[in-house]
Amino acid sequence: MSTFRFRALAETANRKPVAVEKLDRKSVIFGSNVFNDKAMRQFLTPDAYKAVQNAIQHGTKIDRNIAEYVAMGMKEWALNKGVTHYTHWFQPLTGTTAEKHDAFFETSFDGSDPVEKFGGTQLVQQEPDASSFPNGGIRNTFEARGYTAWDPTSPAFIYGTTLCIPTVFVSYTGEALDNKTPLLRALSVIDEAATDVAKYFDKNVKKVTPTLGWEQEYFLVDKALANARPDLMLTGRTLLGHTSAKGQQLEDHYFGSIPSRVLNYMRDLENECMLLGIPVKTRHNEVAPNQFELAPIFEETNLAVDHNSLLMDVMQKVAERHDYKVLFHEKPFKGVNGSGKHNNWSLATDTGVNLLSPGKTPMSNLQFLTFFINTIKAVHDYEELMRASIASASNDHRLGANEAPPAIISIFIGDQLTKVLAELEGVTKGKLSPEEKTDLKLNVVGKIPDLLLDNTDRNRTSPFAFTGNKFEFRAVGSTANCATSMTTLNAIVAKQLKDFKVEVDALIEKKDLKKDEAIFNVLREYIKTTKAILFEGDGYSDAWEIEAAKRGLSNHKTTPEALKAKVAKNALELFEGLNIMNHVEVEARYEIEVEEYVKKIQIEGRVLGDIARNHVIPTAIKYQNTLIENVKGLKEIFGKDFEGIAKEQIILIKEISEHIEGINSKVEAMIEERKKANKLTSVVEMADAYCNKVKPYFDEIRYHSDKLELLVDDEMWTLVKYRELLFVR
Repeated sequence: MSTFRFRALAETANRKPVAVEKLDRKSVIFGSNVFNDKAMRQFLTPDAYKAVQNAIQHGTKIDRNIAEYVAMGMKEWALNKGVTHYTHWFQPLTGTTAEKHDAFFETSFDGSDPVEKFGGTQLVQQEPDASSFPNGGIRNTFEARGYTAWDPTSPAFIYGTTLCIPTVFVSYTGEALDNKTPLLRALSVIDEAATDVAKYFDKNVKKVTPTLGWEQEYFLVDKALANARPDLMLTGRTLLGHTSAKGQQLEDHYFGSIPSRVLNYMRDLENECMLLGIPVKTRHNEVAPNQFELAPIFEETNLAVDHNSLLMDVMQKVAERHDYKVLFHEKPFKGVNGSGKHNNWSLATDTGVNLLSPGKTPMSNLQFLTFFINTIKAVHDYEELMRASIASASNDHRLGANEAPPAIISIFIGDQLTKVLAELEGVTKGKLSPEEKTDLKLNVVGKIPDLLLDNTDRNRTSPFAFTGNKFEFRAVGSTANCATSMTTLNAIVAKQLKDFKVEVDALIEKKDLKKDEAIFNVLREYIKTTKAILFEGDGYSDAWEIEAAKRGLSNHKTTPEALKAKVAKNALELFEGLNIMNHVEVEARYEIEVEEYVKKIQIEGRVLGDIARNHVIPTAIKYQNTLIENVKGLKEIFGKDFEGIAKEQIILIKEISEHIEGINSKVEAMIEERKKANKLTSVVEMADAYCNKVKPYFDEIRYHSDKLELLVDDEMWTLVKYRELLFVR
């Protein structure tokens, strides 16, 4: 009973819910630690406030002289709240956030005259080492210079005693080295494209804002138990471990009563979120044991992405206070549901209209159908790029695993909208006769049927589903930075809306069609050409894979295969044509993600080999020796009759030996394949080798290890078991 496992269990058994500080009402404390509009009005000069608002609303650049006044006000606000340091807070291509803290405190050359200093230069620009972050070959190791630059559209915030200033991160030569820069470019492009189309229906529209509401799923495991699992600590998932007799099959966890320790963690986390202006609203138990979900109110996409990245960091820090470890991995446990991060996306005008919300009049429904059908067309044309945007080593475990959408990108729209599209497609067939043309001119808008909010059912197997007034990109993984998928989605829709406007304007000009008639004709053609992407059935079924192949849809089940779409000709032309990323930036990201895949599988292989040989096998041998001693004792007592009496023990000894041999031989074979992969000069070839040659051994090694877990005496087993990880609250 002295193993690390049992010490961890003993420590966990004595946990009590951690008391949570009582704060004022959420509506009172919300955004208290954010340099928001209220704080800016108080601490900025009128000119500085106006400059920041113009930057937020119109993308106007802030003059350096004005930046001095902004920095002055920001510093005074922060110092009043006990802040001692500031940092440029950015999102490099590591999958996490980055920060370097500098003190406000400075002295003169001789060490006298201490003062709190923070000026426009420090606010606007800093210089982290660009070669030390993933850059895909954009920067050589000896070329270190890079810049972070203030993003005024995402407000500064205070965490602890540090003022955090959201920034972009670019190389010395100007290429984006972060997730935020391409996203901001994509949001600007779709604003322009969607506004131009929205003006067909309302000339007063001057701006369209993409909105995002993410749903963050996660597991909570007691810190002591997580620390007793080397695989959880080093890879974020369990590389071995036999499934618990009780998992999620009773469906008793979903939306169930939240355990006391967990609820206090959630309350503490929500307090932090309120102070930071993260508008979290929903919390509940998810399907798997010890799995939970947190979701906010919809926000502007750039701010929503920043808030999700910040939240993931805050979740880990708050978890420390409550003796928890947060698991964001898409599939930390075999045999139970993994975690996703559903991205709910829509488009909102500055006139207060959700462009993906069906309206109360035929004209508003024509507007809805315009943006609805164009989104379908965009996803249809770039389905492989959409799949690539959510590809990762960890998400590969989740996609298609009977709790998440498959790797095939399809769109679910529901029965009613399916019928609406069929009706619209069939309104006119072939070329318009004069009579049909006249009728269409007069009544086309009237032909648009009434649509109801929440006009669809929900389809949990669909990777991209329309859910009443938004599209839900369900295939995004729980570890992902939302910026990657949102940059892709907004880019492809922007491209499609631009193409749509060109087609409509051409029909109006060349064929003398009325505006709504031209819109209708183009939409009808889109309906005809995008049917392959629409699917209302069970995405988990084998029949869908066969059907999808017939339709010409891709089915890239692994990350190395899926990522190739990022550097395909149409992707390079898309991003470069919209000035979102040039080919150097796109290709760099491809190289970084492929290399990250290699490193993650490489780490997992090394950790698995270590655990199997240094934990599993020694424990199995120790138990086997106990059995051997038992058989020897029986032989001494019963003589030649011992074999019948010790039959079961002998069978166990042989089984253990077979599984030990299975582990050893497979680990050796895996190491050899790893050595071969490491000798390859191309990172793309290396990724394919790790995916197809190294990774298959993981399941074989796990099989033998998990069998030994069932055979070995429970008190000898050193690794925390699934039943303990999943059911200890």
